[in-house]
Amino acid sequence: MSLRSVAGGGRGVGAVLAPILAFLVLLGIWQTVAAAGLVPADVLPAPSRVVASGVAERAALLGHTLPTLTATIAGFALSVTVAFATAALLDASTALRSALLPLLVVSQTLPLIALAPLVVLWFGFGLLPKVLLVAFVTFFPMVVGFLRGFESADPEAEHLLRSMGASRARVFRMIRLPASVQSFFSALRISITYAVVGAIFAEYAGAVAGLGVYMQSAKHVFRTDLVLAAVAVSTLLTLALYALVVLCERYGAPWLRIEQGRER
Repeated sequence: MSLRSVAGGGRGVGAVLAPILAFLVLLGIWQTVAAAGLVPADVLPAPSRVVASGVAERAALLGHTLPTLTATIAGFALSVTVAFATAALLDASTALRSALLPLLVVSQTLPLIALAPLVVLWFGFGLLPKVLLVAFVTFFPMVVGFLRGFESADPEAEHLLRSMGASRARVFRMIRLPASVQSFFSALRISITYAVVGAIFAEYAGAVAGLGVYMQSAKHVFRTDLVLAAVAVSTLLTLALYALVVLCERYGAPWLRIEQGRER
């Protein structure tokens, strides 16, 4: 084993331990402040109380987590599918890109907190509005990721294929699409962190089940500990989905990790 690989492994361990240590320090400060009574318990309950309340309500939390997870995965899948089709069309037509890309940028100025009630009014309280809002929140980063990936394709390789008589679709499939893999996974990592938030916003606006519904119910009875427990569950859910994306990138496109290692 080389000294370089050992040093790289040390940096990897440090990159994991540093945020964990910082998080534990923050938890310790929070626990100390709550235990000392510097803040009323109904305003800022101690982490130990939040954990205990979450464990006691684990059945209810799990029951509300599953609808949120379902909406998140369905909306994210819809977003990836539509974003790929949209990006492919924009990449194929310069005129279409000039016409539609500014509209996509403008769509990101719409506040989610105002859009969510409208979507619920239009599509009801079922799964569909949550799926649509998750797709809306994650759609733009995915489109931009695909477009940047298509643009990173090697122009010389494209010219070579065209000189051999390859069609535009074949060039796209063999050169531009593989070139978009790295940007695609970067966009996935960004978008997945927004997906759970989008689902919870939709549940706040109107739903029969979900973490957003649970938070609202806990808020109405002034159970701050249960609200924070639901927040902790949503955070863990986001981290788990992010880790799943990282694993998909690691094993689905292992050459990216090799290239990144060479660049370092």
